[in-house]
Amino acid sequence: MAMVCLSDFEAYAKKYLPKIAWDFFAAGADDCSTRDENILAYKRIHFRPRMLRDVSMMDIRTKLLGTEISFPVGIAPTGFHQLAWPDGEKSTARAAKAMNICYIASTYSTCTLEEISAAAPGSLRWFQLYIHRNRAVSQQLVQQAEALGFQGLVLTADLPYTGKRRDDVRNGFRLPPHICLRDTDDRSEYGLPPNSLDPSVTWNDIYWLRSLTHLPIIIKGILTKEDAELAVSHGVQGIIVSNHGGRQLDGGPATIDALVEVVEAVQGRVEVYLDGGIRKGSDVLKALALGAKCVFIGRPALWGLAYKVMCHYYLSSSFAAP
Repeated sequence: MAMVCLSDFEAYAKKYLPKIAWDFFAAGADDCSTRDENILAYKRIHFRPRMLRDVSMMDIRTKLLGTEISFPVGIAPTGFHQLAWPDGEKSTARAAKAMNICYIASTYSTCTLEEISAAAPGSLRWFQLYIHRNRAVSQQLVQQAEALGFQGLVLTADLPYTGKRRDDVRNGFRLPPHICLRDTDDRSEYGLPPNSLDPSVTWNDIYWLRSLTHLPIIIKGILTKEDAELAVSHGVQGIIVSNHGGRQLDGGPATIDALVEVVEAVQGRVEVYLDGGIRKGSDVLKALALGAKCVFIGRPALWGLAYKVMCHYYLSSSFAAP
């Protein structure tokens, strides 16, 4: 079958990935209402087209915190890429470099930061951080990312506790033995010990992060004008309007619906980006028209990794749920 749009890659990934891997990537929290609303909300936004404009010359380049990219789409942080392809995040980083866009590597990467850096030297890479109860782990990751040439630090703010993703519970999801989180070297709940993420994180921890690094700080997971104003007052350089792909808190707004109030609150003081529900070029255009500087895609990048996956590699008994 010819692959002509993202939904084709989604269908392919669903067909060929093991169910436990597909369910993990596709999962939303609880009823998946927010996950689905991320996509549906774009369908309710309509263009007001103007005609007879000279569009013979188009330039879709933009800049993220001063660094030019070829078009306003980046790759959002998602975990466990080796569930979709053996090279995992190394392949993702190479693809982002080839397209000259930004790749945000996840704390939950199955390749090391060194491997990701070596796979795509000279590319625009940011590092996404979850703050651990053991702050020394987070400090080491931040300083390692800066030393390896990552150009931004993305703090995820919407995961004090892991969302309840029912299919993962039903499947008893665990990483298979041949895959681990290489930079944390821990294995249990989602590759980490239970209760390893710190639910006590507050706005004051922005200052703690600032003491560790010279990297610009981008905060991910903002959905309200109140939090957008707090982000600006605490000195972040960017905001990603995000609801974690609907994987955390079900019942929250679609990100495209939350974008307008965040942009209005920020008033150009920091750059505003968006993830969640982007599936077509027209979705990108809608987000840009409503004030986003750039959008980031998560699940579609994983579907791309899964295309022409070596199915037998994953269908071994080692992947069976306990």
